[in-house]
Amino acid sequence: MTNWIKNQIPSGCPDQLRPSQLAWLGDAVWEMHQRLKHCDRPARSKDLHSYVVEEVKAAAQAKALSVLEPHLSEIEKEYVRRGRNSAGRGPRKGEAVIYAKATGFETIIGWLFLKNPTRLSQLLERLEETVKKPLNN
Repeated sequence: MTNWIKNQIPSGCPDQLRPSQLAWLGDAVWEMHQRLKHCDRPARSKDLHSYVVEEVKAAAQAKALSVLEPHLSEIEKEYVRRGRNSAGRGPRKGEAVIYAKATGFETIIGWLFLKNPTRLSQLLERLEETVKKPLNN
């Protein structure tokens, strides 16, 4: 489901963007990835929307980051850190730690989308493989 990302050509100057800009882009890329993952499901729009919302909320993004972190390079971890540190308090209802992790996740997604779409695709495929594995180890 990551072919649309693999086929992107690296563009722009992601190293010159602020973490908030990268996170804003990463949020959109992550949502598009989730929408494409669910679009072939036979379901009503309302239900499809609910599936995607569950995957794009801060808690789900923070969990995805936890899965990916051991596989990130040092520079990728640095961008996650920058994003996490730029997050601020987050929404009143949410936990600041979860919001910060989600912002770090969005930052690395945005940075890789511009810098190295092939690497982003590899990481998202790894994430999908991990999610599909049964939990009875």
